[in-house]
Amino acid sequence: MKDLKSLADAIRYFGDPGNCIDAVKEMRWPDGRVICPWCDVAEGERKHYWLDSQKRWKCYSCRKQFSVKMGTIFEDSPIRLDKWLIAVWLIGNCKNGISSYEIARHVGVTQKSAWFMLHRIRFALANGGWPKIGGSGSPVEIDESFIGGNPKFMHSSRRRKLKGRFGIYGNNKTVVMGMLDRETRKVRAKLIPDVTRETLMNEILNHIEKGATVYTDEHTGYINMHQFVHETVTHANEYVRGQIHTQGIENFWSLLKRGLRGTYVAVEPFHLGKYVDEQVFRYNNRATKENPLNDQDRFMALLAQVSGKRLTYADLTGKVSETDSW
Repeated sequence: MKDLKSLADAIRYFGDPGNCIDAVKEMRWPDGRVICPWCDVAEGERKHYWLDSQKRWKCYSCRKQFSVKMGTIFEDSPIRLDKWLIAVWLIGNCKNGISSYEIARHVGVTQKSAWFMLHRIRFALANGGWPKIGGSGSPVEIDESFIGGNPKFMHSSRRRKLKGRFGIYGNNKTVVMGMLDRETRKVRAKLIPDVTRETLMNEILNHIEKGATVYTDEHTGYINMHQFVHETVTHANEYVRGQIHTQGIENFWSLLKRGLRGTYVAVEPFHLGKYVDEQVFRYNNRATKENPLNDQDRFMALLAQVSGKRLTYADLTGKVSETDSW
Protein backbone atom coordinates (compact mmCIF):
# COMPACT_ATOMS: atom_id res chain seq x y z
CA MET A 1 0.00 0.00 0.00
CA LYS A 2 1.30 3.48 -0.87
CA ASP A 3 2.27 6.02 1.77
CA LEU A 4 -0.76 7.90 3.09
CA LYS A 5 0.20 11.02 5.02
CA SER A 6 -3.25 12.39 5.79
CA LEU A 7 -6.97 11.66 5.84
CA ALA A 8 -7.28 13.37 2.44
CA ASP A 9 -4.73 10.92 1.00
CA ALA A 10 -6.64 8.00 2.52
CA ILE A 11 -9.97 9.17 1.06
CA ARG A 12 -8.47 9.50 -2.43
CA TYR A 13 -6.66 6.15 -2.22
CA PHE A 14 -9.57 4.13 -0.85
CA GLY A 15 -11.94 5.71 -3.37
CA ASP A 16 -10.75 2.91 -5.67
CA PRO A 17 -12.51 -0.37 -4.66
CA GLY A 18 -9.49 -2.34 -5.86
CA ASN A 19 -7.21 -0.52 -3.40
CA CYS A 20 -9.62 -1.32 -0.54
CA ILE A 21 -9.61 -5.01 -1.39
CA ASP A 22 -5.81 -5.04 -1.77
CA ALA A 23 -5.33 -3.33 1.63
CA VAL A 24 -7.46 -5.86 3.51
CA LYS A 25 -6.01 -8.74 1.47
CA GLU A 26 -2.47 -7.64 2.36
CA MET A 27 -3.46 -7.49 6.03
CA ARG A 28 -5.12 -10.93 6.06
CA TRP A 29 -2.68 -12.81 3.82
CA PRO A 30 0.73 -11.08 3.98
CA ASP A 31 2.41 -13.81 1.89
CA GLY A 32 -0.11 -13.28 -0.94
CA ARG A 33 -1.59 -16.81 -0.71
CA VAL A 34 -5.35 -16.39 -0.30
CA ILE A 35 -6.89 -18.96 2.08
CA CYS A 36 -10.52 -20.03 1.80
CA PRO A 37 -12.26 -19.35 5.14
CA TRP A 38 -14.76 -22.15 4.43
CA CYS A 39 -12.36 -25.08 4.00
CA ASP A 40 -9.00 -23.51 4.99
CA VAL A 41 -7.39 -24.44 1.66
CA ALA A 42 -4.65 -22.09 0.47
CA GLU A 43 -4.50 -20.66 -3.03
CA GLY A 44 -1.34 -22.56 -3.94
CA GLU A 45 -2.85 -25.97 -3.14
CA ARG A 46 -5.99 -25.66 -5.27
CA LYS A 47 -6.10 -22.31 -6.98
CA HIS A 48 -9.06 -20.05 -6.22
CA TYR A 49 -10.37 -17.95 -9.08
CA TRP A 50 -11.43 -14.32 -8.93
CA LEU A 51 -14.99 -13.29 -9.86
CA ASP A 52 -14.39 -9.74 -11.03
CA SER A 53 -18.08 -8.83 -11.33
CA GLN A 54 -18.72 -9.80 -7.68
CA LYS A 55 -15.33 -8.79 -6.26
CA ARG A 56 -14.81 -12.11 -4.53
CA TRP A 57 -13.10 -15.47 -4.95
CA LYS A 58 -14.52 -18.91 -5.59
CA CYS A 59 -12.78 -21.92 -4.09
CA TYR A 60 -12.01 -24.92 -6.33
CA SER A 61 -12.09 -27.25 -3.34
CA CYS A 62 -15.42 -26.48 -1.61
CA ARG A 63 -16.97 -24.53 -4.55
CA LYS A 64 -18.03 -21.71 -2.19
CA GLN A 65 -17.50 -18.00 -2.67
CA PHE A 66 -15.82 -15.62 -0.22
CA SER A 67 -14.64 -12.02 -0.08
CA VAL A 68 -11.99 -10.17 1.92
CA LYS A 69 -14.74 -9.16 4.38
CA MET A 70 -15.48 -12.73 5.40
CA GLY A 71 -13.96 -13.67 8.76
CA THR A 72 -13.47 -10.05 9.80
CA ILE A 73 -15.48 -7.37 11.60
CA PHE A 74 -16.71 -6.27 8.14
CA GLU A 75 -18.50 -9.57 7.46
CA ASP A 76 -22.16 -9.43 6.35
CA SER A 77 -22.10 -5.63 6.19
CA PRO A 78 -23.61 -4.07 3.04
CA ILE A 79 -21.62 -0.89 3.73
CA ARG A 80 -18.87 -0.46 1.15
CA LEU A 81 -15.32 -1.26 2.17
CA ASP A 82 -14.08 2.28 1.42
CA LYS A 83 -16.45 3.66 4.09
CA TRP A 84 -15.32 1.02 6.57
CA LEU A 85 -11.64 1.85 6.05
CA ILE A 86 -12.20 5.59 6.46
CA ALA A 87 -14.07 4.88 9.72
CA VAL A 88 -11.10 2.73 10.85
CA TRP A 89 -8.72 5.58 9.99
CA LEU A 90 -10.78 8.12 11.95
CA ILE A 91 -11.27 6.11 15.14
CA GLY A 92 -7.60 5.16 15.22
CA ASN A 93 -6.31 8.70 14.79
CA CYS A 94 -8.78 11.03 16.54
CA LYS A 95 -7.06 11.64 19.88
CA ASN A 96 -10.28 12.15 21.86
CA GLY A 97 -12.38 9.67 19.88
CA ILE A 98 -15.05 10.37 17.28
CA SER A 99 -18.81 10.13 17.76
CA SER A 100 -21.22 8.13 15.63
CA TYR A 101 -22.84 11.38 14.46
CA GLU A 102 -19.52 12.60 13.07
CA ILE A 103 -18.86 9.26 11.36
CA ALA A 104 -22.38 9.35 9.87
CA ARG A 105 -21.77 12.82 8.41
CA HIS A 106 -18.25 12.16 7.13
CA VAL A 107 -18.80 8.66 5.73
CA GLY A 108 -22.38 8.98 4.51
CA VAL A 109 -24.31 6.40 6.55
CA THR A 110 -27.08 6.64 9.14
CA GLN A 111 -26.18 7.39 12.76
CA LYS A 112 -27.39 3.95 13.81
CA SER A 113 -25.15 2.23 11.25
CA ALA A 114 -22.22 4.45 12.27
CA TRP A 115 -22.76 3.51 15.94
CA PHE A 116 -22.70 -0.19 15.01
CA MET A 117 -19.59 0.30 12.86
CA LEU A 118 -17.73 1.99 15.71
CA HIS A 119 -18.61 -0.78 18.14
CA ARG A 120 -17.41 -3.40 15.67
CA ILE A 121 -14.11 -1.58 15.35
CA ARG A 122 -13.81 -1.25 19.16
CA PHE A 123 -14.48 -5.00 19.41
CA ALA A 124 -11.43 -5.57 17.19
CA LEU A 125 -9.31 -3.45 19.54
CA ALA A 126 -9.87 -5.69 22.56
CA ASN A 127 -6.65 -7.43 23.61
CA GLY A 128 -7.16 -10.58 25.65
CA GLY A 129 -3.60 -11.91 25.58
CA TRP A 130 -1.51 -9.44 27.58
CA PRO A 131 1.87 -10.81 28.72
CA LYS A 132 3.00 -10.05 32.26
CA ILE A 133 4.91 -6.82 32.79
CA GLY A 134 7.56 -5.66 35.25
CA GLY A 135 9.82 -8.66 34.81
CA SER A 136 12.65 -6.67 33.21
CA GLY A 137 12.99 -4.43 36.22
CA SER A 138 10.78 -1.72 34.76
CA PRO A 139 8.62 -0.02 37.42
CA VAL A 140 4.85 -0.36 37.06
CA GLU A 141 2.32 2.28 38.09
CA ILE A 142 -1.05 0.98 39.32
CA ASP A 143 -4.20 2.97 39.90
CA GLU A 144 -7.96 2.76 39.62
CA SER A 145 -10.48 5.30 38.41
CA PHE A 146 -14.22 5.73 38.87
CA ILE A 147 -16.23 6.48 35.72
CA GLY A 148 -19.79 7.76 35.96
CA GLY A 149 -22.15 10.72 36.16
CA ASN A 150 -21.21 13.84 38.08
CA PRO A 151 -23.35 14.08 41.26
CA LYS A 152 -23.50 17.88 41.13
CA PHE A 153 -25.69 17.65 38.01
CA MET A 154 -28.13 15.20 39.65
CA HIS A 155 -31.31 15.88 41.58
CA SER A 156 -30.70 16.15 45.32
CA SER A 157 -32.90 13.10 46.06
CA ARG A 158 -30.78 10.90 43.80
CA ARG A 159 -27.56 12.42 45.09
CA ARG A 160 -28.45 11.46 48.66
CA LYS A 161 -28.98 7.83 47.62
CA LEU A 162 -25.57 7.69 45.96
CA LYS A 163 -23.60 9.05 48.92
CA GLY A 164 -21.60 6.28 50.56
CA ARG A 165 -19.13 6.17 53.45
CA PHE A 166 -17.42 9.42 54.44
CA GLY A 167 -19.71 11.35 52.08
CA ILE A 168 -18.05 9.95 48.94
CA TYR A 169 -20.22 9.58 45.81
CA GLY A 170 -19.11 6.22 44.44
CA ASN A 171 -22.17 4.01 44.29
CA ASN A 172 -23.05 5.09 40.75
CA LYS A 173 -19.56 4.69 39.33
CA THR A 174 -17.94 1.95 37.26
CA VAL A 175 -14.42 1.01 38.36
CA VAL A 176 -11.59 0.84 35.83
CA MET A 177 -8.17 -0.47 36.86
CA GLY A 178 -5.03 0.51 34.97
CA MET A 179 -1.34 -0.43 34.91
CA LEU A 180 1.46 1.45 33.17
CA ASP A 181 4.87 -0.02 32.33
CA ARG A 182 7.28 2.91 32.60
CA GLU A 183 9.92 1.34 30.35
CA THR A 184 7.69 0.58 27.35
CA ARG A 185 5.19 3.37 28.15
CA LYS A 186 2.40 0.91 27.42
CA VAL A 187 -0.80 0.85 29.44
CA ARG A 188 -3.43 -1.79 30.03
CA ALA A 189 -6.82 -1.17 31.59
CA LYS A 190 -10.00 -3.10 32.26
CA LEU A 191 -13.25 -2.90 34.18
CA ILE A 192 -13.31 -4.51 37.62
CA PRO A 193 -16.35 -5.12 39.87
CA ASP A 194 -15.01 -3.38 42.99
CA VAL A 195 -11.86 -2.07 44.70
CA THR A 196 -11.55 -4.69 47.43
CA ARG A 197 -8.10 -6.03 48.21
CA GLU A 198 -8.99 -9.46 46.79
CA THR A 199 -10.05 -8.05 43.41
CA LEU A 200 -7.07 -5.69 43.12
CA MET A 201 -4.51 -8.33 44.11
CA ASN A 202 -5.95 -10.90 41.69
CA GLU A 203 -5.49 -8.46 38.80
CA ILE A 204 -1.99 -7.48 39.93
CA LEU A 205 -0.81 -11.09 40.29
CA ASN A 206 -2.29 -11.97 36.89
CA HIS A 207 -0.56 -9.13 35.05
CA ILE A 208 2.68 -8.29 36.89
CA GLU A 209 5.72 -10.47 37.49
CA LYS A 210 6.48 -11.20 41.13
CA GLY A 211 9.40 -9.19 42.46
CA ALA A 212 8.65 -6.21 40.22
CA THR A 213 8.69 -2.65 41.53
CA VAL A 214 5.19 -1.19 41.72
CA TYR A 215 4.05 2.32 42.59
CA THR A 216 0.56 2.98 43.94
CA ASP A 217 -1.34 5.54 45.98
CA GLU A 218 -2.34 5.03 49.62
CA HIS A 219 -5.44 2.91 48.90
CA THR A 220 -5.85 0.19 51.57
CA GLY A 221 -6.35 -2.45 48.87
CA TYR A 222 -2.64 -2.23 48.08
CA ILE A 223 -1.26 -2.81 51.59
CA ASN A 224 1.02 -5.77 52.41
CA MET A 225 2.09 -6.49 48.80
CA HIS A 226 4.94 -8.74 49.90
CA GLN A 227 5.35 -10.30 46.43
CA PHE A 228 6.60 -6.97 45.03
CA VAL A 229 8.89 -4.07 45.80
CA HIS A 230 6.08 -1.71 46.74
CA GLU A 231 6.30 2.08 47.10
CA THR A 232 3.35 4.36 47.82
CA VAL A 233 2.63 8.07 47.54
CA THR A 234 0.07 9.66 49.87
CA HIS A 235 -1.94 12.11 47.82
CA ALA A 236 -3.16 13.94 50.91
CA ASN A 237 0.41 15.18 51.41
CA GLU A 238 2.20 14.90 48.06
CA TYR A 239 1.88 13.68 44.48
CA VAL A 240 5.53 13.05 43.60
CA ARG A 241 8.46 11.89 45.73
CA GLY A 242 11.43 11.37 43.45
CA GLN A 243 10.53 8.49 41.12
CA ILE A 244 7.63 7.42 43.33
CA HIS A 245 4.39 8.64 41.75
CA THR A 246 1.42 7.53 39.63
CA GLN A 247 1.39 10.53 37.29
CA GLY A 248 1.82 8.38 34.18
CA ILE A 249 -1.36 6.37 34.69
CA GLU A 250 -3.13 9.55 35.82
CA ASN A 251 -2.32 10.98 32.39
CA PHE A 252 -4.13 8.04 30.80
CA TRP A 253 -7.20 8.62 33.01
CA SER A 254 -7.21 12.27 31.89
CA LEU A 255 -7.26 11.28 28.20
CA LEU A 256 -9.93 8.61 28.78
CA LYS A 257 -12.28 10.93 30.67
CA ARG A 258 -11.73 13.76 28.21
CA GLY A 259 -12.99 11.54 25.41
CA LEU A 260 -15.91 10.15 27.41
CA ARG A 261 -17.11 13.55 28.61
CA GLY A 262 -16.30 15.67 25.58
CA THR A 263 -16.92 13.33 22.65
CA TYR A 264 -19.21 10.52 23.76
CA VAL A 265 -20.99 12.45 26.56
CA ALA A 266 -22.97 9.48 27.92
CA VAL A 267 -21.70 5.89 27.92
CA GLU A 268 -23.59 2.98 29.43
CA PRO A 269 -21.55 0.81 31.86
CA PHE A 270 -22.44 -2.20 29.65
CA HIS A 271 -20.41 -0.67 26.79
CA LEU A 272 -17.74 1.15 28.81
CA GLY A 273 -15.15 -1.61 28.45
CA LYS A 274 -15.10 -1.14 24.66
CA TYR A 275 -14.41 2.59 25.02
CA VAL A 276 -11.57 1.78 27.44
CA ASP A 277 -10.08 -0.62 24.85
CA GLU A 278 -10.30 2.14 22.24
CA GLN A 279 -8.35 4.60 24.38
CA VAL A 280 -5.80 1.94 25.38
CA PHE A 281 -5.08 1.29 21.68
CA ARG A 282 -4.58 4.99 20.89
CA TYR A 283 -2.40 5.54 23.98
CA ASN A 284 -0.18 2.54 23.21
CA ASN A 285 0.19 3.60 19.56
CA ARG A 286 0.83 7.29 20.11
CA ALA A 287 3.86 8.97 18.56
CA THR A 288 6.87 9.18 20.87
CA LYS A 289 10.52 10.15 20.43
CA GLU A 290 11.53 6.48 20.59
CA ASN A 291 8.67 5.29 18.34
CA PRO A 292 7.55 8.05 15.91
CA LEU A 293 4.34 6.51 14.60
CA ASN A 294 2.21 8.37 12.06
CA ASP A 295 -1.50 8.12 11.16
CA GLN A 296 -0.92 5.35 8.61
CA ASP A 297 1.02 3.28 11.16
CA ARG A 298 -1.92 3.46 13.59
CA PHE A 299 -4.33 2.62 10.79
CA MET A 300 -2.34 -0.46 9.80
CA ALA A 301 -1.99 -1.55 13.44
CA LEU A 302 -5.76 -1.34 13.86
CA LEU A 303 -6.46 -3.04 10.53
CA ALA A 304 -4.21 -5.93 11.56
CA GLN A 305 -6.63 -6.71 14.41
CA VAL A 306 -9.92 -6.94 12.47
CA SER A 307 -9.49 -10.54 11.29
CA GLY A 308 -11.05 -13.46 13.16
CA LYS A 309 -13.49 -11.29 15.11
CA ARG A 310 -17.23 -10.94 14.66
CA LEU A 311 -19.80 -8.85 16.53
CA THR A 312 -23.48 -9.09 15.63
CA TYR A 313 -26.14 -6.51 16.43
CA ALA A 314 -27.89 -9.00 18.72
CA ASP A 315 -24.69 -9.61 20.69
CA LEU A 316 -24.02 -5.89 20.96
CA THR A 317 -27.46 -4.85 22.19
CA GLY A 318 -28.75 -8.09 23.75
CA LYS A 319 -31.75 -8.04 21.42
CA VAL A 320 -32.65 -8.27 17.74
CA SER A 321 -34.16 -5.13 16.23
CA GLU A 322 -36.78 -5.47 13.49
CA THR A 323 -35.91 -1.96 12.27
CA ASP A 324 -32.21 -2.63 11.94
CA SER A 325 -30.85 -0.34 9.23
CA TRP A 326 -28.46 -3.01 7.98
